[in-house]
Amino acid sequence: MFKSFAVILFGVLSLFALNANAQFTAPADTAKPKGHNYKLRTLRVAVVDRTSDNSMIEIDSQFRGAKPLPASAIIPLEKHLKNIRQLTFGGENAEAYLSPDGTHLSFQARAMKPGTCDQIFTMTLDGKNVKRISNGKGKTTCSYYFPGNDRILYSTTQFAYGGACPPDPDRSHGYVWSLDPGYDICVSDTNGTPLGRLTDTAGYDAEATISPKGDRIVFTSTRGGDIDLYSMNLDGSDVKQLTSQEGYDGGAFYSPDGARIVYRASHPAGDELREYRELLRLGLIKPHTLEIWVMNADGSEKHQLTHSNAASFAPYFHPDGKHIIFSSNMDDPEGRKFELYMINIDGTGLERITYEKTFNSFPVFTLDGNHLIFCSNRNNTVPHSTNIFIADWVD
Repeated sequence: MFKSFAVILFGVLSLFALNANAQFTAPADTAKPKGHNYKLRTLRVAVVDRTSDNSMIEIDSQFRGAKPLPASAIIPLEKHLKNIRQLTFGGENAEAYLSPDGTHLSFQARAMKPGTCDQIFTMTLDGKNVKRISNGKGKTTCSYYFPGNDRILYSTTQFAYGGACPPDPDRSHGYVWSLDPGYDICVSDTNGTPLGRLTDTAGYDAEATISPKGDRIVFTSTRGGDIDLYSMNLDGSDVKQLTSQEGYDGGAFYSPDGARIVYRASHPAGDELREYRELLRLGLIKPHTLEIWVMNADGSEKHQLTHSNAASFAPYFHPDGKHIIFSSNMDDPEGRKFELYMINIDGTGLERITYEKTFNSFPVFTLDGNHLIFCSNRNNTVPHSTNIFIADWVD
């Protein structure tokens, strides 16, 4: 999450764009499951406009259906990954998260063209039936299905900048990314009809995911003057702050039972803390290290899992609730190559999962633990494009 973190901070990924409109093939299910009639507290809704799309997706080439990796791209060291299939081809495709029934993915994508920015899409696990969910305005990130498979939340700047793509962060400060105050969390149904907003506050609101219990949303916000994690009800009410240590806390996911939250954090000190404060004042951040942390769902009993002094992010629970998979550049001295790793919930048993030596991140297990979905630069025909993959998981 977070505007494809590795794209901006380390220059591994590129910009992406989309031009889709009426070319999506399969309508979403229109039935609304009983028990999921959520009422949104904030109801300022954007008008649906399918005549423009800031992502400029090349639909026919970018979404072709799942294809197996060629034999030349198979890496024997990746013993946990078998039968890897590529779901997207070219452009930038990232942060693919499963629907509760395990049949669809929501993700952000764009083509690799100047002046474009991400929009939210869905597809089935075979890489087909692609549909745009966001309205094509602004820039979007961090989509996630509601319980019942009938609605999707995501963060968007569509209410700012007249619906145009937001400006890029000021690179005179080095590798930084923007905590764009234009981001708010909104909700659409799975046909792309906007239903309302969950946040409407000053500052950045993004990186939202939903507990498997179906009771709370965890998200990242700068509403309190720092970058912290908060939780709220599914209608946007009862907002509670979960973290308060100075620094960045974000990219959170719930455990399968909803009892715990795993997240990434950077708590700088000394000169790095002074730099952090100055950049935050400008709406920017440049984390020097990110570590993986776990806490209870109410914010209690925080503890650090990794001590890599590297950029570790995109953590996700294994369905057994005892292991966490994440992405890190801990084995690359230059900090530009990200691999997947697995660690026990108590911080022991660190194991490297991928050996592809470019960018591998945003791992997500299917509910039965039999498959892993992730994003990678592997098997590229266009340099630096990022695609979505699914693999059989072998214990």
